[in-house]
Amino acid sequence: MSKFQSRPERDLPYSEEFSSAEEYIESLLDFSNNSATFRFLCGGVHILDFFTTEPGVFVAAVPQEWQAFLLENEPMALLNFLMRDDLSSLTPNNGPGSPPESLVQYVKDIRKLSLRRSFQPSKPRLPVLPRSVALGMKTKKVHEVTHFAGYIDRLAEDIAETRGKGLTHFVDFGSGQNYLGRTLASPPYNKHIVAVESKEANMAGAKDLDILSGLAEKEKRVRNKKLYHRILAATDPSEHNNEEALKRVARELGVTDDEFATIDLRSRKEMQATYTVEEGKGTIEYVVGRLEHADLTGVLAQLRGCEEEVDQDKLAMMAVSIHSCGNLSHYGIRSMVLNSCIHAVAIVGCCYNLMTEKLGPPTFKPPFSRPSLQPINARVAREAERRDPQGFPMSERVSTYNGDGIRLNITARMMACQAPQNWTEQESNGFFTRHFYRAVLQRIFLDRGVISRIYHGEETDKSPFNTSTNPVVIGSLRKQCYTSFAAYVRGAIAKLTTNSEFSQYNEVIAEKMGNITDEDIARYEDEFRDRKRELSAVWSLMAFSACVVESLIVTDRYLFLREHSDIVQDCWVETVFDYRESPRNLVVVGIKR
Repeated sequence: MSKFQSRPERDLPYSEEFSSAEEYIESLLDFSNNSATFRFLCGGVHILDFFTTEPGVFVAAVPQEWQAFLLENEPMALLNFLMRDDLSSLTPNNGPGSPPESLVQYVKDIRKLSLRRSFQPSKPRLPVLPRSVALGMKTKKVHEVTHFAGYIDRLAEDIAETRGKGLTHFVDFGSGQNYLGRTLASPPYNKHIVAVESKEANMAGAKDLDILSGLAEKEKRVRNKKLYHRILAATDPSEHNNEEALKRVARELGVTDDEFATIDLRSRKEMQATYTVEEGKGTIEYVVGRLEHADLTGVLAQLRGCEEEVDQDKLAMMAVSIHSCGNLSHYGIRSMVLNSCIHAVAIVGCCYNLMTEKLGPPTFKPPFSRPSLQPINARVAREAERRDPQGFPMSERVSTYNGDGIRLNITARMMACQAPQNWTEQESNGFFTRHFYRAVLQRIFLDRGVISRIYHGEETDKSPFNTSTNPVVIGSLRKQCYTSFAAYVRGAIAKLTTNSEFSQYNEVIAEKMGNITDEDIARYEDEFRDRKRELSAVWSLMAFSACVVESLIVTDRYLFLREHSDIVQDCWVETVFDYRESPRNLVVVGIKR
């Protein structure tokens, strides 16, 4: 693979402890496939079932020699131990309060196998976004767009210098409000943008912002004002916005249909944004469509000049995206392999929980596996059974590793969306408390007969992996419901008995929970209060371990490009944002031969 000036020295930002990308990749795949503790923490824990068995998930599944240390440490102290403390000078098992050697080694393994996230801007000084272009952006989005636009510009210059030919268009997969595209189309970048978006409301909002930024103009209304005001004067004021009523009055006044058409009754929202194509200036073309694959034929057919015939050989495009959700990242990366006009990709992924799964259920049961009743694992089962060829993993290597491939269920992928390095004490206490309330309420539901438990083996086996419940997934409640456990329980009961979306629970909740007293609720809170630390410790371990899940997902995308070396000239992964501002900060880059 030839070197591009803008590429990093390494294909992947792996730890200095590895001598090569290949050594890192093999270690990552081996650990992900064979570490039972990792696989339990990344896919085997369901918070709603945390307290529905005894002695509970923590005691039954967390290595026994870890438990005392995990429970002795305050949540923030534990997070510091997992992610920030210097472990090189730490002596395991050195008296009370010291971490056991196996836990220290596990933490070292997770740190070592997590891709590095440190960040250096693509240029020392990047253009500041003009206020008109930054409209609607929050601080995080300004950071992302500023740095990624600069990164894309530098990469495009590098490609042009290396090939002697520049890129014609930049295709944004899932453009949303088109903050990135608007920035790239504006000075000093002046790129030609194709914004692909499935939601028409997002596209309409983006076009309004284009007008405010000066990239587009509002369509000018040409109206026969004299006739318009004559018709309005003869119409009841309450009917002024009723086109049929205006037509009726116009006919009564003897106005012909052709004359009526000259008054243009479209509202301001219906007026189109108009874009002027000028030499040396950037442009934006919007394409409405929900991408279900990486074939862009339908997208290209909607471009100016391509309505009759798409000649991909005349186009040289780069697929780009900031935080394209789920499989949309796969489509963007795969587009370079399937479309001759896509000459490069630069994709920052997000929302890994929205990815689908390609491999189907495993041919063997991992030690933490258990069947589960609806609905807690309903999607886990459904997604695995789909065997979606567009899903994870993309690469042949991960798909066939050790003969059966490596899988990540939705629980593991959801945890990869966490950013534990950014958690503050107040934030972590808040969601630890919310998870505690959710878990204890499910125990109340179980004890009072709202939900049930079944055993998948002998009932004498009390392991949490031999039992399942059918927990009630409540979703979010009003903010005041989280002020106390009693408020949470009352809020949940109210939602489940009055909200039409939960009609299947209305009667059973009213029957089983209608007579619960504040004293009953307080007794449960007192019973489980001392076990809240169990939950916060496991959730912290899950989020920390999931750094490897994200590394595996990103590495799989890199491997997919590398496996297509007949098409892909070069590919790599690097950071493009400051993790503190935007933790999904790894871009996957590919350049076509």
